[in-house]
Amino acid sequence: MGRAVNAATLSTAPAAIDSWQVALRPARVLFGAGRLSELGALVAELGGRRVLVVTDPGIRAAGHLEAALASLRAAAIDAHVFDEVGENPTTAHVEAAAAAGRRHGVDFLVGLGGGSALDCAKGANFLLTNGGRMEEYRGWNRAAHPMLPAVGIPCTAGTGSEAQSYALIAQAGAHTKMACGDEKARFRAVILDPLLPRTAPRAVIAATGYDALSHAVESFTSRDANPLSRLFSREAWRLLERSYEVAVSGGAGEATWSDMLLGSYLAGAAIEASMLGAAHACANPLTAGFGVTHGIAVGLMLPAVVRVNAPVAGALYADLLQVPESGAGETLARRLESLRAAGGLPSRLASVGVGPDAPAALAAAALEQWTLAHNPRALGEADLVALYRSVL
Repeated sequence: MGRAVNAATLSTAPAAIDSWQVALRPARVLFGAGRLSELGALVAELGGRRVLVVTDPGIRAAGHLEAALASLRAAAIDAHVFDEVGENPTTAHVEAAAAAGRRHGVDFLVGLGGGSALDCAKGANFLLTNGGRMEEYRGWNRAAHPMLPAVGIPCTAGTGSEAQSYALIAQAGAHTKMACGDEKARFRAVILDPLLPRTAPRAVIAATGYDALSHAVESFTSRDANPLSRLFSREAWRLLERSYEVAVSGGAGEATWSDMLLGSYLAGAAIEASMLGAAHACANPLTAGFGVTHGIAVGLMLPAVVRVNAPVAGALYADLLQVPESGAGETLARRLESLRAAGGLPSRLASVGVGPDAPAALAAAALEQWTLAHNPRALGEADLVALYRSVL
């Protein structure tokens, strides 16, 4: 993701490293406990006067929406709310959010919540500023006109959407996920407040946290990974791997949530600079066809994908774990399985309603996923069928 070169083109000198370049326009990041209270001042500084906060009912119930609105009102910002975002936002959610934005004549957006709310805010930005339908923005840099400034505030640790220029939006009815990206869609600023994700239900913490772990692993071994993206991936893995089990245990303090939130952000930045792989390609059809929560779907597939990739990615797995190359893939797969178990996530497809006749159709759908082309090992349809069967 984000192939174009902008202000800073980075290169490496050693001949052993392939030539590479990466486009990054880092958002301003406010990191620390209680920094949600600075939202109003931040929006005012960025020129916002009439704001639409895109969120969901759970965030309202947790009290985070009211805290955000209090900060906005204290800064004399006219704030309006769209709180109807659902899990895996569809084109219908985005269209409804955009309609709310038009109705209130907003000049600024705030995404507050999990990846669904953040993606919906980005999606609404496309329609508010460039019109049309989300399908027209599938791909990269399809928006012809400037977009509204926006701030992203993750309340889960998580998807890393706050660090990315893409919105993942499902087509209403078909449930096919579309990656709609544009450099203008990135949040101008991000607030990482570790007091926010700790209020999420344990099931959400487990699924979103495992998704973040998968981002660190898959971005590290992506075909498009480079020295910069791997810096992000490696640090994300270090932070998330040491904190995930504590986070899902229910006894996590501020330090753990700081690790989780920053690790999720860095993993998202790594995706922006490199992309993902086969675990995500295999997970998306499980969500579309069987309604499996994204993080759970990734958890089902990731250890198996690591084992399949190990013959070509073993050295990278060893580098990520700082262990000898021999057996590094199996070491990583087992660690991922133990983390999955700690989160109480399922390990077999049968437990989420996937029957023995499903792998062929799932593999055909996975073959069409954009992340598959970035997997370190080329996988065909027969390989994908075998992957799904190995997890039945």
